[in-house]
Amino acid sequence: MTGPAVLALWSAPRSRSTAFQRMMDARGDRIVLHEPFSRRADFGAVEVAGQTVTDEPALIAAITALGARTPVFFKDTTDFAYPGLLADQDFLASARHTFLLRHPAEAIASHARLTADLGRDEIGFARLAEIRDAVAAATGRAPVVVDSDDLLERPEEVVRAYCAAVGIPFRPAALHWRPGLRDGEEGTSRWHESTSRTSGFVRGRGDIGAAEATVRADPVLAAHLDFHLPHYERLRRERLRV
Repeated sequence: MTGPAVLALWSAPRSRSTAFQRMMDARGDRIVLHEPFSRRADFGAVEVAGQTVTDEPALIAAITALGARTPVFFKDTTDFAYPGLLADQDFLASARHTFLLRHPAEAIASHARLTADLGRDEIGFARLAEIRDAVAAATGRAPVVVDSDDLLERPEEVVRAYCAAVGIPFRPAALHWRPGLRDGEEGTSRWHESTSRTSGFVRGRGDIGAAEATVRADPVLAAHLDFHLPHYERLRRERLRV
């Protein structure tokens, strides 16, 4: 096994994390779990390696046990709170937790198109910062943070730097993947529809300025943006630079 037994990527919803998961899946050297924490929170249970778990401690135990047998990667989103994760100092320290960012204006605009009455906390940047701080406290070091704009602008350089930072070999062939939904995504396919059409890291139409104008036009969403921006900006100052 090369690299950590359990490698995690955390992001706020609508932050291009599914594309990152496609890349990790295309590597073929790790079991890839799709959003086990948020699926358990949303649906009450999630299956890991044939085992159905219904609470966070059992989920963490299942992921850890799987990682002891074969390398694991999971990506998850912070539209839910994970008190069991934050309380488990061993898992915060033993798994390699990394983070992916997108400007909150773009994330909120994308999220609002799919979610009526979008709540402030489910946007997720404050929770993302909370997990980052818990990981830093448990490990004594700042975790790896990737800005998805950097990833789309320079995918090879950013993925190479990410691999070096977490101790796994860089595999250039994994920058391209087959389109379509993956196992575990069927029940939440509307969230992954745009990524399912891709075969690599590509930037969609629109930009941050247009997204922010859309969000600012709605007073509720504008207040959400103002709440989350400081968390994003703090994390972005730590981003992986290439």
